[in-house]
Amino acid sequence: MDNKHEAHEPRIVAFLCRWCSYAGADLAGVSRLTYPPNVVPMRVNCSGRVDADMVLSALEKGADGVLIGGCHPGDCHYVSGNYKTRRRIALLKQALSEVGLDPRRVHLEWISASEGIKFQETMTSYTELIRELGPSPVRATKEAVHG
Repeated sequence: MDNKHEAHEPRIVAFLCRWCSYAGADLAGVSRLTYPPNVVPMRVNCSGRVDADMVLSALEKGADGVLIGGCHPGDCHYVSGNYKTRRRIALLKQALSEVGLDPRRVHLEWISASEGIKFQETMTSYTELIRELGPSPVRATKEAVHG
């Protein structure tokens, strides 16, 4: 890691399904499992409600990474929301790559309500990945323009 990124603490927005991933985050908290404070959890009714505009808005407003957490395939409270999410995020990652933004800045993970440890491990590993990638070029560009 170069000196420019050593002091960088990433900002991560996590859109979490209220039925599974957010409940997994809650279990992690109740179980006193720690994860990096860089992650800002945002509860959504279903991962299927997270669209490209929400993800791009988070990146534009300063997030270095965006994680979408949903129910495991086949367990969606809304039947097919997570299947829509999987397709939507795959297309978004492809579009990000085409415009030169590392698609790893957006991550999709299936985390159930009983997987507090998986939530903790996912947040920790994703924070480390984003720390290695350094500040988002979207944020850097915006800060250069707006001072």
